[in-house]
Amino acid sequence: MAASKLDPIIAAYGKEHKKEFHAIYRAIERYEKIVVFRHLKPDYDAMGSQMGMVAFLKDNFPEKEIHFVGDNHVSFTPRLFPETENLPESWFKENKFLAIIMDVGDAERIADPRFKRASYKVKIDHHPCKKEVARASVCDLEMAAAAELAADLLLNWKGKTLSREAAYWFYIGIVGDSGRFLFSSTSPHTFAVAQALLATGLELPPLYQKMYEKNVDSLRSLAYVLGNFHVSPHGVAYYCLPKNVQDELHITPEQGKEHVNTFSNIEGINAWCSITEDPNPKDYCWRISIRSKGMDISGVAFKWEGGGHKQASGAKIKSLDQLDEFIADLDALFA
Repeated sequence: MAASKLDPIIAAYGKEHKKEFHAIYRAIERYEKIVVFRHLKPDYDAMGSQMGMVAFLKDNFPEKEIHFVGDNHVSFTPRLFPETENLPESWFKENKFLAIIMDVGDAERIADPRFKRASYKVKIDHHPCKKEVARASVCDLEMAAAAELAADLLLNWKGKTLSREAAYWFYIGIVGDSGRFLFSSTSPHTFAVAQALLATGLELPPLYQKMYEKNVDSLRSLAYVLGNFHVSPHGVAYYCLPKNVQDELHITPEQGKEHVNTFSNIEGINAWCSITEDPNPKDYCWRISIRSKGMDISGVAFKWEGGGHKQASGAKIKSLDQLDEFIADLDALFA
């Protein structure tokens, strides 16, 4: 897609961020070997932005060696996304490569620590960052998704094309992180990028079917959530999934947040969260996914060893002894 044919909103954003965009373009052109990284415990945006970038690079630079790494998702792979590569340690020792880091702010959340071995690093993200890890980066906290920002970056690259396959992955990332365009982070820019992606010939019904396909175990876990949720005095809905319940429902800790948005359109509920026991011996905790209708809940998330966006964040507690205090912090936002 030529720049002259771009939506004016996309073109204007590219002009505003010309310096950052061109630094990333130059890095990609300079390196013959590229590895695309993203965050631990991936979601739609992490995997969508990663795979969109991989597809774009393979389409436009067929002579380059392109790889992607990270942990697989318990239900997205291989159903929705391809399984990530298992690059051997020797490859990272023997090669000079560019690391492209997608959808992650801080180093400790990057899925594969071998990004540190890159000769050069670039980053495309929409999260707050405590310490920058990349030499060239573009980060916009107002973007609904890293995939939205990455698509803008690549659509503005003169002489390059964005294929239907790349658009497919980026669109999934945008839809996933914007809550199907329902979150307040959705903007005219979000819709402009979505329109450009759709113009490649995407077919939405099969895409949405594949994204949101469920199984019978998912229905049983929803039934448990509906029978075991709680609501605080000022409208914070939450449910807990201890390990024994997960075993009974045949779900994993990663699937614990699957039904968190069940409460999004309920009158009188202002925020909602899933609280899932993760028995990982290296970092035992209860993982919390938090959502909000409008109030900024990121401050509470940061207090409880997490972070994220104003209406969609994550946190954790070490035991259920801390649950009342955590819920009280959220509840106080709406008092």
